[in-house]
Amino acid sequence: MSKFKRPQKLSRGDRVAIISPSWGGPHVFPAIYETGLAMLQTQLGLEPVEFPTARMHPDELAKEPRLRAEDINAAFADDSIAGIIASIGGDDSVRILPYLDIEHILANPKMLMGYSDTTTLLSFLASQGLVTFHGPAIMAGIAQIESLGNQYKSHLVEILFGTQRTYAYMPYDSYSEGYPDWTVPENLGKTNVATENPGWDWLQKAEDNQGYFWGGCIEVLEFLKGTDFWPKRPFFDDKFLFLETSEEAPAPHLIMRMLRNYGTQTILDRIQGLVLGRPYGYTEEQKQALHTVVKQVVVEEYGRSDMPIILDFDAGHTDPQFIIPFGIKAQISSDRKQVALVESIFSEA
Repeated sequence: MSKFKRPQKLSRGDRVAIISPSWGGPHVFPAIYETGLAMLQTQLGLEPVEFPTARMHPDELAKEPRLRAEDINAAFADDSIAGIIASIGGDDSVRILPYLDIEHILANPKMLMGYSDTTTLLSFLASQGLVTFHGPAIMAGIAQIESLGNQYKSHLVEILFGTQRTYAYMPYDSYSEGYPDWTVPENLGKTNVATENPGWDWLQKAEDNQGYFWGGCIEVLEFLKGTDFWPKRPFFDDKFLFLETSEEAPAPHLIMRMLRNYGTQTILDRIQGLVLGRPYGYTEEQKQALHTVVKQVVVEEYGRSDMPIILDFDAGHTDPQFIIPFGIKAQISSDRKQVALVESIFSEA
């Protein structure tokens, strides 16, 4: 049984808080934001509840990290709210962490979901013992539900509504990178042209192993290193480290340096497996360079030839993406090429 505090599963008709912990995207692109709110209602049957900073102007939002944190604290404290979803990412949610009411949040566990810069919230709260959900945001992922197909919608329903006690991830049939211009009405809810998905790259296989996913956007995690919000070393002992890259598409040699940092912290010595999301905006040459870098650093330099390493996992900045709960026991089975959650995501109380 998970040692993390698990929320209650969602039910149709539940009220879900919408927050903007990073950037005022809803103010800049209101049409795609409202499309996302509509999809949340019509496709998932959830009632969006906009919290005070959700539509705040980006300049004002940037000045008010405390207000953004207060929205999160209030959402966890509100008994009428069943879950919390970020509107979109950004680059400075690390500034809100000192203002979070951790004790109260842990006493009132709820589904908290987002990705990209929301990694700061997801990773820190998971390190404090809360199950958090790395997955789509309102403007990027939820707004596009209709265009991303039934395979994606079924995944969202099965994870968020807890329709299965355990869950096996399966590669999506195709994937896309980015969205057409959000200022053009005809583009709302659409993605760029899809590419056939060749599946995950099992860079290294190993014996079946269990652990808990933790991580997020690799660049955002760099903001946390060396702060009080970075986990202590033993936290990593039973983790599958999940990393993915943003739309800024950091060059493979930069990823090499970041991975070496995990190595020098002894984190690579401790983890049970490494899973990298499909990189956004990489050429085929860059993808091959990334594969080379991962093998060089993790396997050759730090000697981890004994754990599974998966690349091109359907999670992160390409669509459709998986929801990955941090703090739910998972199993990686190399021979079967399977990644599965092996315990219930939600509280059964």
